[in-house]
Amino acid sequence: MPDATLLPTLTTQKAWIGGHPLDNGDGRTFETLNPATNQALCDVQISGAAEIEAAVAAAEAGFAAWSDMGGTARGRVLKRAADLLRARNRELAVLETLDSGKPISESETVDVHSGADCLEYYGGLAATLGGEHVDLGAEWNHSFFYTRREPLGICAGIGAWNYPLQIACWKAAPALACGNAMIFKPAELTPLTALKLAEVFKEAGLPDGVFNVVQGFAETGQLLTRHERIAKVSLTGEVGTGKKVMADAAKTLKEVTLELGGKSPLIVFADADLDNAVSAALLANFFTQGEICSNGTRVFVEAPVKDAFLEKLVARTKAMRIGDPMDPATQVGALISAEHRDKVLAYVQAGVAAGARLVAGGGAPEEPALANGNYMAPAIFDGCNDEMSIVREEVFGPLLSLLTFTEEEEVVARANATPFGLAAGIFTRDLRRAHRVIARLQAGTCWINTYNLTPIEMPFGGYRQSGLGRENGRAAIEHYSQLKSVYVEMGDVDSPY
Repeated sequence: MPDATLLPTLTTQKAWIGGHPLDNGDGRTFETLNPATNQALCDVQISGAAEIEAAVAAAEAGFAAWSDMGGTARGRVLKRAADLLRARNRELAVLETLDSGKPISESETVDVHSGADCLEYYGGLAATLGGEHVDLGAEWNHSFFYTRREPLGICAGIGAWNYPLQIACWKAAPALACGNAMIFKPAELTPLTALKLAEVFKEAGLPDGVFNVVQGFAETGQLLTRHERIAKVSLTGEVGTGKKVMADAAKTLKEVTLELGGKSPLIVFADADLDNAVSAALLANFFTQGEICSNGTRVFVEAPVKDAFLEKLVARTKAMRIGDPMDPATQVGALISAEHRDKVLAYVQAGVAAGARLVAGGGAPEEPALANGNYMAPAIFDGCNDEMSIVREEVFGPLLSLLTFTEEEEVVARANATPFGLAAGIFTRDLRRAHRVIARLQAGTCWINTYNLTPIEMPFGGYRQSGLGRENGRAAIEHYSQLKSVYVEMGDVDSPY
């Protein structure tokens, strides 16, 4: 059971601007709740127009100093921040679990460490970011040109609530490595760990103003997306929110990176290792209570092995332990809010009404100790078809839809029949088929014989309505920097005038 002495005592949380906490001007606050109990963790001050202006001014001052530093010096700060995150892993994991409802076994082994990995990776890249030199030869008087890779300026990051600390690092690390300043707004449902990241950056030696945190709802986000002195916005969130951000950014032609939703396929061919495929399906649907944008929630299984796959899947799902997220033995924690849990349960009802067969879970657990939290037993539906809402729409909860196919051409067409295109996965022992099918799937992030592994070195992002741009890997550098071309004349200017 969890050790109560490890739980923090939280006071009212403020914005972090210019290297220190800053009171808002009007005293407005909101409560952040523990999803496991729905009890308040603390109040959080809402950042309004005055705080956004203060953050922009602080970011401009911080940018002037930070962008003037060399890449090696910037990388040194990011690497120190990575070390500090790892040193404070337990403290940050506890805070993440209290705020998000995910099991401590996840946040302690994945969330904090993946954020630290990101800072370390971009810390290493920072010194390598540069342009190229090209000699144009005798025809051009041996003139030459060179390119400079330069920062954009102030970048706004808007996070999601499912991986609060990790997402803050995914946005901050490449932005800072390129020499930008950042104003980050965490999701209002999980506002706490971004403030700790700001403290870590300061301790690591980041100049004041380079990383700022503002708090609030959509109105606060709009103050960022519409601000004329902010050069770029990066959002992780819903498709509808992404469209609004893009429309706001268009008014000042901001750079935009959007990491949005998905309804991704996981395809299991008859020759697959079924135990591995079941393991992947569990990870692709029930890790973090299914609240992961890239989840493979449409599980297509080839007809000859469907029954065997389903038997293994149901047995392992029913054995998963639902409980207090702070208990290290818990495998399924609480959904982010009562409202969201009700939305997911409504999808369960819709699936039953549409004729799908509920073969596992789908309701609230019966344990009295869990009655006040936002818990739900992971649900598996068999007998699904492609027209059901549970198959077409993003549920963002622990709900798996099982579908059957007979031909490769058929399953590729069905897998691509969605407005989304974030992720996809296949299981097969046939190497030629693996690469052939992956090449035809319309998704930006794909896996063969695994699912949802996202090393920092690998670019992450989607096609179509799943987003624009890429996070992670060297590809992210393109989205946080701009290229300047400089022509150097080595001869006389040949003018006809």
